[in-house]
Amino acid sequence: MVTDPVADLLTRIRNAHMAKHDKLDVPSSKLKQAIVRILKEEGYVKNFKVVDNKGKHPVIRVYLKYEPTGKPMINGITRVSRPGRRVYCGKDELPRVLNGLGISILTTNKGIMATTKAKKLGVGGEVLCNVW
Repeated sequence: MVTDPVADLLTRIRNAHMAKHDKLDVPSSKLKQAIVRILKEEGYVKNFKVVDNKGKHPVIRVYLKYEPTGKPMINGITRVSRPGRRVYCGKDELPRVLNGLGISILTTNKGIMATTKAKKLGVGGEVLCNVW
């Protein structure tokens, strides 16, 4: 049993990129779907879809994206807030990843979003992960 499903998702994405896979499957949840949706919107993955796993628990199939040189689009992906230590930020202290070259994914009272959208809406929340 996985105690931190978000960290499991990030680790699977990181490992699949290192192994140069085209796609990967992860167990589905609404939180994971929202994180992968943001990664797609920000251009870090090609696409994703939720696949019914023949009566079992559905999975999210993530199609990874690479540059023309074969380098992965995701250079780094780290978990910030974890079950043992939650990290929150206000609207005025939203994190900047690599001086604006990356994004942070937040969970706010208005939903799960990237820092760029959170700045526009003027909300803060729990920092789930950083991607660059």
